[in-house]
Amino acid sequence: MAVCARLCGVGQSRRCRRRQRHNQQDQGSDSDMDEEEEERIVGKGRFDAGACGGGFLDRTSTGPPHPQSLAELPPELLVEIFSLLPGTTLSNVALVCKKFRQLLKTETIWRRRCIEEFGMKEDLRKVEAGGVTSQDLYVKLLHPYRHILGLWQPDIGPYGGLLNVVVDGLFIIGWMYLPPHDPRVEDPMRRRPLFRIHMMESNKATVECMYGHKGPHKGDIQTVKKDEFSTKCNQTDHHRMPGGRQEEFRTWLEEEWGRTLEEIFHEHMQELILMKFIYTSQYDNCLTYRRIYLPPAKPSDLLQPGLFKGTYGSHGLEIVMLSFHGTSARATKLTGDPNVPAGQLTLDVNLCRPVVLPDLEQQCNIEELSRLVMGVHEEVQREQEQKENGTSATVRCAPFVLPMGVMARNEEYPRTCRKCFYGTGLIAGHGFTSPERTPGLFVLFDKDRFGFIWLELKSFSLYSRLTDTLPHAHAPNLERFEAMLRNMQSWTS
Repeated sequence: MAVCARLCGVGQSRRCRRRQRHNQQDQGSDSDMDEEEEERIVGKGRFDAGACGGGFLDRTSTGPPHPQSLAELPPELLVEIFSLLPGTTLSNVALVCKKFRQLLKTETIWRRRCIEEFGMKEDLRKVEAGGVTSQDLYVKLLHPYRHILGLWQPDIGPYGGLLNVVVDGLFIIGWMYLPPHDPRVEDPMRRRPLFRIHMMESNKATVECMYGHKGPHKGDIQTVKKDEFSTKCNQTDHHRMPGGRQEEFRTWLEEEWGRTLEEIFHEHMQELILMKFIYTSQYDNCLTYRRIYLPPAKPSDLLQPGLFKGTYGSHGLEIVMLSFHGTSARATKLTGDPNVPAGQLTLDVNLCRPVVLPDLEQQCNIEELSRLVMGVHEEVQREQEQKENGTSATVRCAPFVLPMGVMARNEEYPRTCRKCFYGTGLIAGHGFTSPERTPGLFVLFDKDRFGFIWLELKSFSLYSRLTDTLPHAHAPNLERFEAMLRNMQSWTS
């Protein structure tokens, strides 16, 4: 044991051992013999400075010498070390020497990088047996297109949208997220693939457009600038249908609204639907996307921030992003309409202004509810929107009912609420003309649902959380998130 400790460099020094031997003379000749044997073994391992070229005399090593550099480590240990490094650094490692370059062809290294960095869940060993290596997947697919993973907002005028680019199996797929059919706000989101990138048929990444009804066809992706990219379809004839625009409109309407135009009796809604089809269909050839982030969460937040689906009258369901900024909660549109386009601040809630609801009988009276909210509105105006510290007062769960005369697209709203706050909602004329912030009531039902009563419009919007998993979507810091919010308004103004 003494010899092993000394060779590893963790044993006692010779002076300490001599002192120990002097103190243990009563243990007999066995101890002395062990020390003499140790001196004999270690003596054989001595070599001079000329033999190692290191300019020093090693008096402690025996047997195989310790590795003097990383390159002297066993290959299996080097492979384990390399597999722990970020894939972006491995190209530099390959430049060190021929040995490293050869070891970096080991598939276990790249298999681990694909799984840990991009969450690939496929059995990559089976993929490798088919002729596509894990190194090819990383170097030619995942790494070159890593900058487009995450959430994006397409530039479709006032309508916006939500695109989620993810690693899905052996593909990188851009999924367009669509709200549920109006007014089923609590149904799950619908997904439609817009493009995919893969390496299934060749030794290079192939981009395919998935738009239309004739299957995948040739497409292209171009990086415009940081946090922005565009897609282009090279075979737009795949988007056309045999029946012409009428058939395309009927198919689009069934996908978008889940019904036929004849089933939509409201004439104004029919006009809005037709207008949206005409406007959005012109973007089937090329689209530009700008990166968006999920809002960061803080322990003091009223509820978990994130994405919500909400009802917007004749415009149907739209997607908003709820975020918290000190004493205010803000809902920003990710999808919009010709009145209030995507990117605009649809709700601004003052968390310092809680509203205590009256009993159910008085809640049914819109004048009584308006009186309460307008009282807070006037108070805010008198104080000139002075900033206050702290969060809102706690209000226990209380019965809730919409006042008579308030329109609601979804009558299945919760009948109890946790808290209510004064807030303002943005309304505007067609083409975002004469925008105005009008008072209303923010109603928190639970951790996944809230509502807003638009007093001037006498309408109610119910919002339900989007629960889909959204990887690569979190902002690197609060500053980047707030800068993104500021830019979103300019994108669609």
